Amino acid sequence: SGCGKTSLLFLMAGILQPDSGTLAITGTPRCGTILQNYGLFPWKTVNENIGLGLALKKIEKTRISRVVSQLLTEMELDGFGNHFPGQLSGGMQQRVALARALAVDPEILFMDEPLSSLDALTRERLQNLILDVIHKRKITAVLVTHSIEEAAFLGKKIIILSRRPGRVLKIVDNPGAVSPDYRQSEQFFQQCIRLRDLLKGEFNGQEA
Repeated sequence: SGCGKTSLLFLMAGILQPDSGTLAITGTPRCGTILQNYGLFPWKTVNENIGLGLALKKIEKTRISRVVSQLLTEMELDGFGNHFPGQLSGGMQQRVALARALAVDPEILFMDEPLSSLDALTRERLQNLILDVIHKRKITAVLVTHSIEEAAFLGKKIIILSRRPGRVLKIVDNPGAVSPDYRQSEQFFQQCIRLRDLLKGEFNGQEA
């Protein structure tokens, strides 16, 4: 906690600007961002929240309606378009936040601990959904998480940061993170053990 994970994510997403140095992403990719608290507007309906990014780009209403309708189906939210966020469960709110990010057809998806407040089974179900979405849409995803298991399940490359001041301790390749079945594999469990040992070494002041 406090090592700068969210700040780094916001710098990459262009939400924050660096005080010094440079940060560059090749080209000008379309980006979507999902915040830890979902970032939904409570006075807007699900339809309005999902279509917000397109509305700000002044996309025609018929196209916005078509995109929102498709995403409601993809996120299994059919019938909830006219509901407000406060009428939804945490898992449903997170699916609305994911749909809003996907509505702008992003090439890079930035996620700041998007599942941290959910119960274990809902969290696993949404991890599967995120995995499915990024593979189908061929999206580059950058995820901040405190969860070792979540990092091992979703991250093909896992960057472990040190305590403050934050620095890169280790970049771990994790090629097995490609399917929902990975969670039940021996390779997954071994990767979790490795990540936990790396973090323990940092916590104990040892060299990772």
